[in-house]
Amino acid sequence: MRKFCLLLLLIFSISVVGYGQTDSLVFKNKDIIVGEIKGMDRGVITIETDYSDKDFKAKWEDLIGIISKTNYLITLTDGRRFNGKIKSVSDSEIQINYYTPESLIRIKKKELSEETEGTEFLIVPLTDVVFLNALDEGFWSRLSASIDLGWSLTKANNLRTFNVRSGLGYLADRWKVGSSFNSLRSNQDEVEATKRTDANISFVFFLPKDFFWLYDLTFLSNTEQLIKSRVGNKLGIGKYLLHTNKSYLGFQVGANLNNEQYLDDTPGRRSGEAFLGSELNLYDIGDLSLLSNITAYPSLSEKGRFRTDFKLDVKYEFLEDFYVNLGTTINYDNRPVEGATSLDYIFQTTIGWSL
Repeated sequence: MRKFCLLLLLIFSISVVGYGQTDSLVFKNKDIIVGEIKGMDRGVITIETDYSDKDFKAKWEDLIGIISKTNYLITLTDGRRFNGKIKSVSDSEIQINYYTPESLIRIKKKELSEETEGTEFLIVPLTDVVFLNALDEGFWSRLSASIDLGWSLTKANNLRTFNVRSGLGYLADRWKVGSSFNSLRSNQDEVEATKRTDANISFVFFLPKDFFWLYDLTFLSNTEQLIKSRVGNKLGIGKYLLHTNKSYLGFQVGANLNNEQYLDDTPGRRSGEAFLGSELNLYDIGDLSLLSNITAYPSLSEKGRFRTDFKLDVKYEFLEDFYVNLGTTINYDNRPVEGATSLDYIFQTTIGWSL
């Protein structure tokens, strides 16, 4: 029966090429969808159709057949990355026709047509594919963005709190750039305002076997710890130990140059630190997703000093691209400046939108 469905999928795909629909999916329940595949991430495949105002989304694990003429950036569970096309060869396996580095250079020089299939191919289980991104749409298809907003007003002492969380990223074939900005402002009658801002810009270069090089520029400012600015420059190497359609778990280690300035007259200080970090992302728990990361900074230049940063975000998607986020951020320093606390934390509830 499944072979029959795959045959039906092929016939149906050919019949609609003239209408501009080139990609087709067949599911375990025998449903067939024809349209334009936008990509697959976190176990969910997205396809645009002419007969719906909204993109159709479905679980990747429910697929038994896929046919597409689109070029994709493809990532497998073992960390291998390819630039090429995919098609089903059975209800549990797909064939990847990918471009070799030499053929990509020839394409850029216009010595080969982009329609020319790569000179290499391999067959892998459908479950080994953890990421697809259609390359035919150019720059915008590689861009990701999100913004969260929260605001509260309490009559007592006229307490007003506003917070914003945002992120922006770009994914290339062998590297990615990401950034984040998180700010909180709290004002209350007869009380000094509370301010907190953290931000970062990171660059990741992917290596074989799910290793990667990492550079991360970080910024923190908060009144609770009397920090006017804490700027970190992290350089290290990491590896994904787990990378599937349900979750990923990664570790990273390296060195950090820490530069701090304070809100009072305390002289600033610079320190060299090692860092060890871990990140866990769970995204196959219904409408919920969980992202957490923790980084420890044992000082190399200040004997006995130790810092830790922790973040946790739990998102609930209630509409397409809209969600409620419950987040917390904790910063600990066992040797803060005089008059500051060793621990600073915030809890935020926001409504967000992602692209």
